[in-house]
Amino acid sequence: MIPRAEQLDVRRLRLLHELSRRGTLAEVAEALHQSASSVSQALSQLEREAGVPLLEKVGRRVRLTPAAEVLVEHTAVILQRLELAASDLASQAHGASGTVRLAVFQSAASAFMPQMLTELAARYPRLRVTMSQREPEQALYETWMREFDLVVAEEYPGHAARVYPDIDRQPLTTDLLRLAVPPSGEPWDAITCVADTADLPWTMEPAGTASRHWAEQLCRRAGFEPDVRFETDDLEAQIALIESGNAVAILPDLMRVRRPPALRVVDVDERRRSVFTATRTAISGTPAIRACREALAAVVPAELTVL
Repeated sequence: MIPRAEQLDVRRLRLLHELSRRGTLAEVAEALHQSASSVSQALSQLEREAGVPLLEKVGRRVRLTPAAEVLVEHTAVILQRLELAASDLASQAHGASGTVRLAVFQSAASAFMPQMLTELAARYPRLRVTMSQREPEQALYETWMREFDLVVAEEYPGHAARVYPDIDRQPLTTDLLRLAVPPSGEPWDAITCVADTADLPWTMEPAGTASRHWAEQLCRRAGFEPDVRFETDDLEAQIALIESGNAVAILPDLMRVRRPPALRVVDVDERRRSVFTATRTAISGTPAIRACREALAAVVPAELTVL
C-alpha cells in the first residue's frame, strides 16, 4: 500500500527525525518533554500511516529500517521548508519580535552580553531573548538540533569547530589567549614563558573541552605535563585561584574586559582565538536573528586586545 501524503503526520515525522539523530527513544522524549511511551506510541502510529516497518529492535534499543532512513531524508527537507516558511512570515513583520533562544560560552557572556541585551531591549522592546551558558561544542550541536536559535561560539587556534549542515556562521571577534599568573611574589615573578610553570599548580577547564586540550598542548610543546590541581569550567573561579596565589592558567582576553583582575599576563602564542555566531540557515534572515547579530557587532570590536 502506498500511503497518501496527507496520512503522514508532520509531528510524528519529526519524532522519527529526532530518533535518527539522538539514537534512543528516551533521549527523544527528554528533548521534546514527552514520555518515552508517548513517543513510542506516536512512532507506532506513523508506521501504520506509512504502511511499512520503520523500527526494528536490537537488544533493548531500536534501529531505523531502510524505509525509515528514506523517510528521515524527506522529513529533513520538510522541516527545513517549514522553518523557512516561518522565517519568511517573520520577515513581513515590522521590526524584530518574538523569542530568540541564545547559547553563549562563559567569557563571552560576561564580556559583552549585558551590553548587547541592553542595546536590544532599547531598540526592539517586542523582542525577547533568553540566554543559556553552554560549551561551544554542545551549543553548536543543540542549535543544529533546533534547541537554540543562535549561538556565540569559539574556535581555538588549530582546533576547528565541528561543521554541521545548513548552519550559517559569521565571524564576530578574535582575542588572545595568555598565561595568567599571580601578580607578584615568588615564584610568580620569575615566570616569563610557559616552560617556567612546569613545577607549578595549574587550573584548567574539564577534560574534553577545546580550551583544556589547547592549554595541555601548549604545556606539552614546552616539554612538560601540567600539574592540573584545580579543574573547573567557571573561569571566575580560575581567576580567584590565580589572584590568591594558588595556580596559573591560560585565560582569554575576553575575561579581562569587564573587570580587570588582579593578576599578570604573559604572551605565549601570537595566534588568536576566533569567536563567531552560528544559526540555522533557514532562520538566518529573520528580523530577530539579524537584530541580535547587529547588536553584537555594535558592542564587540572585530579584533579584541586587552592590555
